[in-house]
Amino acid sequence: MNRYLLAMLAGLLPISLFTQTNPAAQAARLWRQQHERAIVDEFVELLKIPNVSHDRENVRRNAECIVKMMEKRQIPSRLVTVEGANPVVFGEIRVPGAVRTLVFYAHYDGQPLDPKEWTSAPFTPTLRSQAIGKGGRVIPLSPPGTPFDPESRLYARSTGDDKAPIIALMSAVDAIRSAGLKMKSNIKFAFEGEEEAGSANLTKILAANKDLFSGDVWFMCDGPVHQTRRQQIAFGARDVVRLDLTVYGAKNELHSGHYGNWAPNPAMLLARLLVSMKNENGHVLVDHFYDDIEPMSDIEKQAIADAPDNDQELMHELWLGSTEGAPSKLLDLINQPSLNIRGMASARIGAQASNVVPSSAIASIDIRLVKGMDPLRTQDRVINHIKNQGFFVVDKAPSAEVRQAHPKVVWVDRGSAGFGAVRTPMDLPISQEVIRVVESVRGSAVKLPSMGGSLPLADIERPLGTRTIVIPIANHDNNQHSFDENLRIQNLWDGIELFTALLTM
Repeated sequence: MNRYLLAMLAGLLPISLFTQTNPAAQAARLWRQQHERAIVDEFVELLKIPNVSHDRENVRRNAECIVKMMEKRQIPSRLVTVEGANPVVFGEIRVPGAVRTLVFYAHYDGQPLDPKEWTSAPFTPTLRSQAIGKGGRVIPLSPPGTPFDPESRLYARSTGDDKAPIIALMSAVDAIRSAGLKMKSNIKFAFEGEEEAGSANLTKILAANKDLFSGDVWFMCDGPVHQTRRQQIAFGARDVVRLDLTVYGAKNELHSGHYGNWAPNPAMLLARLLVSMKNENGHVLVDHFYDDIEPMSDIEKQAIADAPDNDQELMHELWLGSTEGAPSKLLDLINQPSLNIRGMASARIGAQASNVVPSSAIASIDIRLVKGMDPLRTQDRVINHIKNQGFFVVDKAPSAEVRQAHPKVVWVDRGSAGFGAVRTPMDLPISQEVIRVVESVRGSAVKLPSMGGSLPLADIERPLGTRTIVIPIANHDNNQHSFDENLRIQNLWDGIELFTALLTM
């Protein structure tokens, strides 16, 4: 049996192959099929440039590379920044007679990495026959005129998060012009260079350049499609705040035989503190944690109810024997707030472990907020919970006098806090139009009130008074934020078709 037919029956190929009715997307497919190698070559050149957010020099090289991509397409562009910030790459296509402006957002910076964890070098883009976990082998790029296997994957930092949308958007512009298609709206591009560092300067840049970045809606081209490979549309995103907790014991490590059972063990103290914050079902036990949540509308509740239930398949894929919030499903839970331990450390483990009572223990937690929750107030509630567990809370490394004056001391580093989570109503005319356009390209879409991850939606909406809608294209198993990040080639092709339709809507 033909392997593509087998894939279709298994639900592995995109719905757009069989239900697409959008003529712009169809034209983009024909154009893409003739230019696959050129598209991937341009993608590879961008991926070669290191882009970790704090590497200012290389991040600037990325921005300048993207400007050249726009200049190649005769898109007026520039770098927009404020003091101390990585630039936002801005581009604009003005359309005579247009009565609205659509803004397309992506980011070109990437997460930190340890090259030793990667199977191949993170900034040496490598094509593999399939996912590494399924035995994918290194293969050469397809010669010009020869199609790429749609299941092959390109490995490099930021393939999926978030350089793929930049290449897909530029390729969509090429396809539109080659096919003689007409845009009806003014188009703006805003490609950020600090998203993976918390978008610390985005609001400042936008507030200082309101007219430049103004638009009727911002399409946030970031994140993965649904795990079933169906297109996903998210009308909001959870915000995130962090707290780093350091608990103290003795001034130095102590012999566990001589001092164990006598000197307080900060690792044990921290473990008990963390356990007190959340029960086995994932419910946060901090007083008033859920008080301010804005209820979802009926259309938002229905969207979650209509979404596919693939929890069992995901559990199998991820080797999970249970889920934290059962019987609630994944899509229900990512539309609720959460408290997560993102890392812990105390003394040493494994071959490096010593028989000691540690002198300190550290945990970093993140809190995902939904609409209605105030970031600072939520942090305050968690800190009050810590105090109620008998800890003396300080906001800097404590002195010897402070540590001796209190039985349990914890340094809480709050980090920065944003503006909170936002959601665009799904029944707005622009929301309904986007749903129609997306589904004309990719078939029935999974529509979410909020995505689980965080994006700088409030950082954009607040200074500009606009709306945001998230349109992701990466595969769900792209390993974003981790080693061996990758993009499935078919997701890039789907993205070109989808963005062509949105650019011409």
